[in-house]
Amino acid sequence: MPEALISARGVTRKFGDFTAVDNVSLDVAPGEIVGLLGANGAGKTTLIRMILGLLQPSGGELALFGREPSRETRARLGYVSQGLGLWDDLTVRENLAFVDGAFGSVSTAPPDSLRSAGRELVGSIGLGGQRQLAFAAALGHEPELLVLDEPTSGVDPLARARLWDTIRDHADAGVGALVTTHYMQEAERCDRLVLMSRGAAVAQGTVADIVGDTTATEVRAEHWQHAFTALNQARILVALAGTHVRAVDAGEGEIRTALAKAGVKADLAPVAASLDEAMVARERAGN
Repeated sequence: MPEALISARGVTRKFGDFTAVDNVSLDVAPGEIVGLLGANGAGKTTLIRMILGLLQPSGGELALFGREPSRETRARLGYVSQGLGLWDDLTVRENLAFVDGAFGSVSTAPPDSLRSAGRELVGSIGLGGQRQLAFAAALGHEPELLVLDEPTSGVDPLARARLWDTIRDHADAGVGALVTTHYMQEAERCDRLVLMSRGAAVAQGTVADIVGDTTATEVRAEHWQHAFTALNQARILVALAGTHVRAVDAGEGEIRTALAKAGVKADLAPVAASLDEAMVARERAGN
């Protein structure tokens, strides 16, 4: 097996009495895309900052390319932060020239969509263009590892798909990637997932591993709002797919009892649980 690009063992980070990351372990291997999932405040960005060497762990062991994270190891990866790390008051080409100077790369080209915008200030090109530019800047020095913190947030679906094609192309060429995302369609494109909740890793594995034995039942009522309210008041985990009500990890008897108590008539049908539903169920179980 090739050496892990990222290796974390029992990593913890405390801020005073608050534990932001609690005993988390994960690996990222060459050619592998690992998705880091969880709600806002779950500890994902804090974990990434420790991986980059920008924060020291309070406990546990952490290695980047088999060594303690440092400026030298960071030079071997491409990083796209939530804030993108671009300079709004520099042009597209000036941003790329700055990155080339920092990493020793040569004349990183802007993405095709920004070829004619090289002289425009980054603050004027829109979020979609900025995301694509941040990717180009992260890839210009041919990194061995990508660390991407919500890289497609706020981007239209077509641009998101293209950026993910870029991630997969690099993974196929042997580059590892650690990616955070709130889009479940993107999570399903990862090779493995790590689900964090309140600083802890509550589940790891493939999509099938995360979904596991989570169950879902579609509840078909004349007025979906009444069914949703009845199940929610009964403290049954309930989700919506459009206007289709779905009860998660609840038995048929429990569902029927809750509906009958509220006077709601409905037909029930078992359906496959989604990744999103499984994540919410695991987070609820962990809390």
